[in-house]
Amino acid sequence: MTNTILKTAIAGIALFAALTATSVQAETRLTLKTGGTSSSYYQMAVQLAEALKAGTNGDVIATVEDSQGSVQNVMESGIRSGNYIFSTPPALINQAMEGEGAFEGKTNPKFADIRALFPFPSLTMHFVAKGDEGVISFSDLEGKSILLGKGSFGAREGEKYLGLFGLNDKVTVADAELGNAVAALKNRQIDAFVTAGSYPAPNVIEAAAGSGVSIVSMTDEEVAETGRTRLVIPAGTYPGVDEDVITTSLPVIIYAGANVSDDTAYLVTKTFWEQKEKLVDTAPWWRGVTPEMLESVTSKMHPGAIRYYEEIGIDVPASIR
Repeated sequence: MTNTILKTAIAGIALFAALTATSVQAETRLTLKTGGTSSSYYQMAVQLAEALKAGTNGDVIATVEDSQGSVQNVMESGIRSGNYIFSTPPALINQAMEGEGAFEGKTNPKFADIRALFPFPSLTMHFVAKGDEGVISFSDLEGKSILLGKGSFGAREGEKYLGLFGLNDKVTVADAELGNAVAALKNRQIDAFVTAGSYPAPNVIEAAAGSGVSIVSMTDEEVAETGRTRLVIPAGTYPGVDEDVITTSLPVIIYAGANVSDDTAYLVTKTFWEQKEKLVDTAPWWRGVTPEMLESVTSKMHPGAIRYYEEIGIDVPASIR
């Protein structure tokens, strides 16, 4: 009897150990890096991490890390071990591989192994002015004080557009940080501000609350002159803006570092798309993410991601395979 009980106990322990080992082996851990903790991109990363966990019943666990921006995200792909995924505009991947721009003198052979997975909400340009006209044009900014911010993509792009459309000498650029833009607009310290973020942008929603705002809508000719990607912010996205707003965007893609296996890339990509509608319920900026945005990928796609896209009938061009 004692031997029987002992054998049963040993068998039970062995079964528990086997099940535990299988569970541990099945769990995939990722490091996910997008933006700083105060940015909408960090919020998106947290939402994505939660979606990956929910969509795999806890088999994929993503740790979200604070980031100083897209350049840092790419740089770290050259030194990270394990499953590292991150967001960045496609152009930076090409620069990293060529050792150009911010990557001059900082090349790393692992940059060549970076592979694309799926789109992320784009950086979307907003020229926001006080008033309740809804949609306005660049000429309506003449004579106004405008806050561009400092050092960000939106600030650089905003400054470029003022030059492109003849506004340099017709506006006053406010010397302040973008974080003060909404309060400054409501207190009439400025007439307008520029921000670049996924839509709907939280600071634009905040600015529109109560008094309403007007947003610059560009012509197709103006969009072409910027050299950026055309994007339409749908009517009703912001209170009081009841027409579509045509603007520009900088596509953003989620990429995998060199150590991400085909199976992991497949699982993460598949789970993202299967959870996308639930992500939209979490935050509307996910609504703008579509398979068509894969057209902005100019470097190689991960074989694991390609496997999923082929399963659902999305053609991946030979140039990025």
